[in-house]
Amino acid sequence: MAKTNRLPADARIWITGASSGIGAAVAQRLLRQGYRLVLSGRRREPLDAIAQTAPASQTLVLPLDITDLAAVQAAGTQIQQHWGALDAAVLNAGTCEYLDARQFDSTLVRHVMETNVMGLVHCIEASLPLLRQGRDPLLMAVSSAAAYCPLPRAEAYGASKAAVSHFIESLRNDLSPQGIDVSVVYPGFVETPLTERNDFAMPMQVDADTAAAHIQRGLEQHRRQVRFPGFFVALVQALGALPLSLRFWLTRKMVRS
Repeated sequence: MAKTNRLPADARIWITGASSGIGAAVAQRLLRQGYRLVLSGRRREPLDAIAQTAPASQTLVLPLDITDLAAVQAAGTQIQQHWGALDAAVLNAGTCEYLDARQFDSTLVRHVMETNVMGLVHCIEASLPLLRQGRDPLLMAVSSAAAYCPLPRAEAYGASKAAVSHFIESLRNDLSPQGIDVSVVYPGFVETPLTERNDFAMPMQVDADTAAAHIQRGLEQHRRQVRFPGFFVALVQALGALPLSLRFWLTRKMVRS
């Protein structure tokens, strides 16, 4: 039996990080389904290009830097004035930077944490009043398979995504009585401008449109977790659950000389 689509046909959805990668692919898919989107990202040009693929009444383009609380709050006000409420928010914006422990850089760690954690928190603060007035509302946050297991060079990125998962899963308990569903996305490796910079093998990598298809289904079915590719994410989760001595022995082999 097909699962029910819980998104209204004209659902109002805010997508952050929509200018490239997963966010852009999700936006393009949802526009083809007729949903109304708020498109946010740091660069206006790619947002405008996505918006031009649909009728003007279907999109609201709001470029912003999610680390700027005032800008995010202003975006929330604009959404309220434009559409009155949100039926879903896909908080996808984030960054990935790898730490070199031989040249430890706290500035890098701060930037990743401020973007992936505090940027997400800023967007949640702006989204919740709008979701409370939405129809069967859903708050979706993009974490990472890296949240499941401490991996070499991923100290900042992995810690930020583990914080995202913990924060959102905890928030689920508090939002449930308010009628707001919560979903966490755990991607493996996805072909995006961010992963193009990686200098290591990325097993079971999927393209951005495949990732977007998983996220669309998660949105429409209000799935509590969206994991892809499933086998890879399960492997990382199993690695993280191993006894410390065995996990350390395995992950130590990933460290570059």
